[in-house]
Amino acid sequence: MWTLLGVFAGGLALNLTPCVYPLIPITVSYFSGRSTRDRSGLVGHGVCYIGGLALTNSLLGVIAALTGSLIGTMLQSPLVLTVIATVLVAFALSLFGFWELRAPFWLTQAASKSYPGFFGSFFMGVTLGIVAAPCIGPFVLGLLTWVATLGDPLIGFLIFFTLSLGLGTPLFILAMFSGQLAKLPKSGELMNWIRRLMGWVLVGMAAYFVKPVLSTAIQPYLLAAVAMAAGIHLGWLDKTTASFRVFPWIKTVAGTLCLVISAVLIGNQVFMGPSVRWHPYSTQLLADSVKKQKPVIIDFYANWCAPCRKLDHITFHHPDIVRLSHDDVIMVKVDLTRKDARKYDHLLKEYDIKGVPTVVFLDAAGSERTDLRLIDFVEPGEFLNRMVSLQ
Repeated sequence: MWTLLGVFAGGLALNLTPCVYPLIPITVSYFSGRSTRDRSGLVGHGVCYIGGLALTNSLLGVIAALTGSLIGTMLQSPLVLTVIATVLVAFALSLFGFWELRAPFWLTQAASKSYPGFFGSFFMGVTLGIVAAPCIGPFVLGLLTWVATLGDPLIGFLIFFTLSLGLGTPLFILAMFSGQLAKLPKSGELMNWIRRLMGWVLVGMAAYFVKPVLSTAIQPYLLAAVAMAAGIHLGWLDKTTASFRVFPWIKTVAGTLCLVISAVLIGNQVFMGPSVRWHPYSTQLLADSVKKQKPVIIDFYANWCAPCRKLDHITFHHPDIVRLSHDDVIMVKVDLTRKDARKYDHLLKEYDIKGVPTVVFLDAAGSERTDLRLIDFVEPGEFLNRMVSLQ
């Protein structure tokens, strides 16, 4: 839910980017003309408008999730991760003002045309997504890559549907109350600050994807460093001014929030307890476990896999799970991120591994308990119950 709320807020913020903001008067003018002819159907036109925007974006999310295995394989390559991070940083530099990214004139001109009927409103929503692509594209690129690593079509649909709602809701409200257009702030310094804010979001996404390439000593603190730098820049170093009085407070709150996030990330890492005791996979280890009558848990893992990292950071640091891993259960990690991951191909076939994370539970006799198998993140309590039932 918090993720969806964050994505919705991102969609709202995208309305203030240079490619979308000029479309607001075009949109309001389009719906204002319809309100004079058929005010009762104005809401229907607005729903069709947002529907066109939501449908196209949601399909992108579903496609990204369905191709997750392909992208997941690509993301095992440090080169691919580095290229993705570089592209995101390049787009961020555009939002910081180092170079300009604009929609083609013919696309903007096409968006200003009026089309009849409910299909016309639907087509307007589709057109908005195309015209806004140069500005929202970098943000969408980061979301697409992240959704692909999750590999869940439903989550992909929900994330991009929520993004579309955030992008379309202000336009829908203004279309219903077109008189409010005069109260909108003029495009200027405020827009530049919003652009820099979105730029830091992209830098954060780049840091997320490049983490597996970096040293393990740097990985835990990278996002915290980005949040700290963003807070100092947006809150205090940035000299942007605006015509309304509360803007300095907005900057201060945004900067403080980023610093709080940085402190929380650092604190979580510093005060994180020990992890479970992991063993590398070997047939001898499994044979010894059967002799000792000890159950085995095998975690198939990859650095690019978001739920895998979540399991590591939360579930596998729970004190009770750590205690059992030292005394009663043998924990084995099969890292599919490594360059020599192909040596585990026989394991993927033997245990029918379709993706990561996959956690396989073997009883004391060495047989798999298929009813306990996990293919996603679970909270420590549920994982602990499975460990107990394995003994």
